[in-house]
Amino acid sequence: MNTQPHAIALLRISLGLVLLAHGFVLKILGFGLGGTMAFFGSLGFPPILGAFVALGETAAGLALIAGVLVRPASLLVLPILLGATWQHAGQGWLFTSPGGGWEFPALLSVLALAQAGLGAGSFALRLPIGRPAALPQTA
Repeated sequence: MNTQPHAIALLRISLGLVLLAHGFVLKILGFGLGGTMAFFGSLGFPPILGAFVALGETAAGLALIAGVLVRPASLLVLPILLGATWQHAGQGWLFTSPGGGWEFPALLSVLALAQAGLGAGSFALRLPIGRPAALPQTA
């Protein structure tokens, strides 16, 4: 029995859940878009970037969980994850360090890159984008 498609789906759904939790639950529901934008501004970034990050993580999480546009979603969230890795780089390695370390965002970056290479796996909704339309049957 080939379990590879199921393992890929496990990676996809797990990564999607983490992104959804971090983007929607933490940033949108927890801090609010205004609070997230204010935090990004306090770090020296344009505040609107906070909204883009929260919405990007949320959208990528939903896409990965559903299994739609998995490769583009994985690649589009990669700059967000690499930015988080860079932002946490000065805090040390462990994410339990004050201010959070870079281990967790670096892992998520690698997982997103791996997911982009692997595709959706099993249990994925597939959109008919780029697929030729079915030809009509002739008698």
